[in-house]
Amino acid sequence: MLRLVATVLVGALTFVGGGAFAVYSNFASNVGGGLDIDALRSEAPQDPEQTAEPQQEQAADPRAGQALNILLVGSDSRGGDENQAIGGGDVGGARSDTTLLMHIPADRSRVEAVSIPRDLLTDIPACPRTADDLTDTYASERSQMFNKAFFNGSGQGDVHMGAYCTLLTVESLTGLTVDEYAVVDFAGFQRMVDSIGGVPMCIPEPIVDPRSDLDLAAGQQTLNGQQALGLARARKIAGSDGSDIQRIDRQQELLAAVARQVLSKNLVTDLPALLSFFDAVTDSLSVSTGLASPMNLAGIATSLGSVGASGITFVTMPFDYSGARVVENDLSEQLWDRLRTDEPIVTPEPPIVADPATEAPPAGEETTDPAVETPAPEETPVETPAPDPWTVVTGTDQAVC
Repeated sequence: MLRLVATVLVGALTFVGGGAFAVYSNFASNVGGGLDIDALRSEAPQDPEQTAEPQQEQAADPRAGQALNILLVGSDSRGGDENQAIGGGDVGGARSDTTLLMHIPADRSRVEAVSIPRDLLTDIPACPRTADDLTDTYASERSQMFNKAFFNGSGQGDVHMGAYCTLLTVESLTGLTVDEYAVVDFAGFQRMVDSIGGVPMCIPEPIVDPRSDLDLAAGQQTLNGQQALGLARARKIAGSDGSDIQRIDRQQELLAAVARQVLSKNLVTDLPALLSFFDAVTDSLSVSTGLASPMNLAGIATSLGSVGASGITFVTMPFDYSGARVVENDLSEQLWDRLRTDEPIVTPEPPIVADPATEAPPAGEETTDPAVETPAPEETPVETPAPDPWTVVTGTDQAVC
C-alpha cells in the first residue's frame, strides 16, 4: 500500500502542478508524525509534539542505497464510530489483524511482502508502555500469539506504541532491522477500495460469512469497500478450515488486485480522484516519522519507478502447525536469511546460454568445409536452481473465471 501511495504522490507532485499543493497539504494534515524509530533505538525519550519530520523542499529517498524494511499492520481496533459500525470485534482492545513485513532491496528493483500469521506462537520481547519513559515496559512473554504484541503496546490507547511493540517482536523473530511502520484500520481500508472504484476479482466459489457481513456469488465481479474488507476478514466460510492461513491467501490475492487497480488508473491527471484516494488512505493511516514526510515517500517512489505489478511479490512465512496455532520452522529461517542478505525471495531463472554451434560466423569469414567433419561442441552445463520452498503471489497473478 505504501508503494502505491508513494507512486501516486510522486506523480502528483511532478505533473499536477497547482494541484500538487492540495495533495501535499492533504497528506501532511491527515498523517501526523508518529514515533521516530531511530531515536527509540538510541533510548531517547520522545515528546510527541517534537517528532514531526522537518519539511523538505525536494523529494529524496531517505535510505538510498540501503535495503528498507517497513512493517505494515492492519489493526482490528474498534476505535471511532466508523470502526465500531463495522462490528465483529472487541471495542475494548486492539490486535494486529493482518501483518506484513515489506522488504525493498538496496537496488530498489522489487517489493517483497511477507505475511506473518496472527496465530503464530512466538516470543514477545519487553516493550515500553509509552514513548516518553522507555524504562517502564511490559514484561517479555514466551510462546504467545503474535498479535498480542500489538495488544500489549497499545494498552495505553496509543496505536503507535502498538506498532512499536509489534516491530520489536518482528525484529526478534526475523533478525532483521525494521526501519519504519504504518498502521491502517478497517474503515481506512474500506474507504481506500471505494475511492478507486472497487477491486475487480474472480471469486471461484460462492463465499458466505455472516460474521464478516459477506455474501459473494461465484464469478468475476468488482468488490466494493465493504465486500473487500469482508473478504479480507472472513474465516468461517464453507469449504474453509477457518484458519488464519487460508485467510492470508485471500488477503494476498486481494492486495495484488488492489495493486493492479491502482496502477491501472491514471490518478496522476485526475485531481478529484487523486484527492479522494489520498483522503481515504491517509485519514486512517498512522505512520512512523520517516513515512510522515510526503517528500520521503515521493523519494522512495522515484527510486521504485521501474517496479510494476510483476515486481510486487507476496509470500507467507513458512510454518509448522502446533495444534490450532503455527510455529516457525527451518524454512522460515531460510526466508528471513534471504531478506537479511538482500537476496530475492524468488530465485531468478538462469540465463539462456546460446549454443555456439548455431551461431553464424562473422561476415567475411569462410565457413568450415562441409566435407570435413566438425566435432560436436561440448555442452555447457546450466545448473537449474532448486524450486523455492514457498508459494508466492505476484501483482500479476489472478484467478480466471
